[in-house]
Amino acid sequence: MAKVFTIPVLPKMGRKRRERSSDPRYVQGQRLLVEAMKYLTQSDPVSNRGAIELISEHVRTRFRMTDSPLG
Repeated sequence: MAKVFTIPVLPKMGRKRRERSSDPRYVQGQRLLVEAMKYLTQSDPVSNRGAIELISEHVRTRFRMTDSPLG
């Protein structure tokens, strides 16, 4: 049988929390990508399908994983 040791750590009560505020550049970037997809869909959805999928994949993966509105 293994023994489990716990070391209690008291929380730091004096630590200040960072205030959350949204970055308008992040929100504007998302809006711009959505507007680009809307434009491509309205002009010719069949021939622009590859571009729409590329933008969509970028929004779903890299853009949301690497960028943060909290800066």
